[in-house]
Amino acid sequence: MDLKETIRVIPNFPKEGVSFKDITTLLKDKEAYNYTIDTLVDYCKDKNVDVIVGPEARGFVVGAPLAYGLGIGFVPVRKPGKLPGETVTYEYDLEYGKDALEIHKDAIEPGQRVIIADDLLATGGTALATAKLVEKLGGIIVGFVFIIELEYLKGRETLSDYEVVAPVKY
Repeated sequence: MDLKETIRVIPNFPKEGVSFKDITTLLKDKEAYNYTIDTLVDYCKDKNVDVIVGPEARGFVVGAPLAYGLGIGFVPVRKPGKLPGETVTYEYDLEYGKDALEIHKDAIEPGQRVIIADDLLATGGTALATAKLVEKLGGIIVGFVFIIELEYLKGRETLSDYEVVAPVKY
């Protein structure tokens, strides 16, 4: 299946010069969505993974069904102030400023094997920050899965210490 045919490309969004890859059209297409998740499940099934971690918000729509397909748990990573329990925070640099992500302190047990799932790999900043949170809690990153990789932004280089899979590449 050619998943690119199910992804809407919106020029000049959210700003001039950006070609936004909108996965909402893939998500509403049951064959494409199921095929995508099944493809990622096939990749993950022999990796001896304990839990899937996904950053908000689109990491939830990739990570949760992936965890279900593997018969394992899902852990959300959120922006600060969104999780109700005790959290661990990781701050990281953006092009213009800083951002932060949080995970519940009890979400990952030391030694648990983790795959991080998200919709899109661009520069790799959010993905790396998510990995650092998991590693802070003693988790072992088995790899990353994405639906889309924007190769020209070189996010794979940011994640060069990890295995990265993305069925759709631009």
